[in-house]
Amino acid sequence: MTDIARLFQAFLAPAIFVSATSLLILSINVRLMGIVSRLRQYVHAKHDAAKNDRLQEAEAYTAQIHAIEQRAEMIRRCFLLVLISLAGTIASCLLLGVGLYWKEAAVAAVVLFVLALICLLAGTFYYIREVTVALSSVRNEARDARFMDLGNPPEIRARDPL
Repeated sequence: MTDIARLFQAFLAPAIFVSATSLLILSINVRLMGIVSRLRQYVHAKHDAAKNDRLQEAEAYTAQIHAIEQRAEMIRRCFLLVLISLAGTIASCLLLGVGLYWKEAAVAAVVLFVLALICLLAGTFYYIREVTVALSSVRNEARDARFMDLGNPPEIRARDPL
């Protein structure tokens, strides 16, 4: 009977960690979707500007696209590291269960869990780094005179007046 209780104890701590990590993944995913949407919008606006010989506007969008791509790469790395952490946590949970009957598995579970925490920490640092530069694109756009003379944004310009 104590083996069953120990088995549940072995599963409980990583399970709570899995839940917390999953919420972080959800947050990262929402952030990545926002960045990708903005990137697609700028790519289409750049194409529209280049097609209509508005070269100065196209250059302005190129600079913003580059900045957003760098942010997207930080979030992608963050996402990947946190997903690896989640997989490592789940695997360590399973190894802890096996470790009740095979001691080497318990040692492997601890090592894997520590590696998963290191991946989570690294992913968190990428997330912090991206958050600190999140407004840089907006600030750069506000300072860039090429954006100030555009009039309405392309997505509004193309709509019919109400």
